[in-house]
Amino acid sequence: MPELTSSATPHICTSVSSGTLKLVWSDEFEGPKGTPPDPSKWEHNRGGEGWGNHEFQYYTDQTENAALDGNSCLAITAWTVPDADPVSRTCWYGPCRFTSARLLTLGRFSFTYGVVEARIKVPFGQGIWPAFWMLGDNFGEVGWPVCGEIDIMENIGREPGVVHGTVHGPGYSGADGIGGRYALPEGQDLKDAFHIYTVEWQPSVIRWYLDNQLYFELMQDKLPEGAPWAFDHPFFLLLNMAVGGDWPGAPDDTTVFPQIMLIDFVRVYQVT
Repeated sequence: MPELTSSATPHICTSVSSGTLKLVWSDEFEGPKGTPPDPSKWEHNRGGEGWGNHEFQYYTDQTENAALDGNSCLAITAWTVPDADPVSRTCWYGPCRFTSARLLTLGRFSFTYGVVEARIKVPFGQGIWPAFWMLGDNFGEVGWPVCGEIDIMENIGREPGVVHGTVHGPGYSGADGIGGRYALPEGQDLKDAFHIYTVEWQPSVIRWYLDNQLYFELMQDKLPEGAPWAFDHPFFLLLNMAVGGDWPGAPDDTTVFPQIMLIDFVRVYQVT
């Protein structure tokens, strides 16, 4: 593993290259309880249009949905909307039934290649869909999936012990995204503890780890024939918790609210 210039050691098992790994960006989420995420690092998406997946939540920029918890974590919280709520928010299916948050570093921080990690305690329940991921920062110009997407961590409520790591690009997007999964031993759920989710991103290979364990590797030459490698330009970071959607399905009577996704830190390292 390369020499590190920071005491915050990335939790990876392999060398990204010969050289020195340097911490180039991080958020440790230090601050008083109820403080909003650092606006110099994070922007909020807002709206309830379904986000391409028929999701049920309305993303807000309110601290009730994204705020520091006072214990060095960011809490992203999904709530149900009471029938008598005076706030009028419209989703694609009518009055919104849930609120949550989606944070992104677009316009504040983007990068090309490196090691990206976050220590996260995921929420749980049918229809709950937390994610830590990246999009190409040319999204606004070329659209999705041409911009490329790297999903570092996704979990859906009906698979409480499984993490998914996936990429999307032209010719391999949506249900045809390319990825791998890692299942905890039987009887263990991701919600029961913090775990470190890591991606090691190089010019022609991307590797995914859970708690130092390599569980999937994608080489450029493994893409479908003729499909472009959409991962050689700057990407930005996203954190969100969706409620419902085409993949996780809708919440049901077993789903408990509020649900909270806790993020202890997000760190990005690059080789110097």
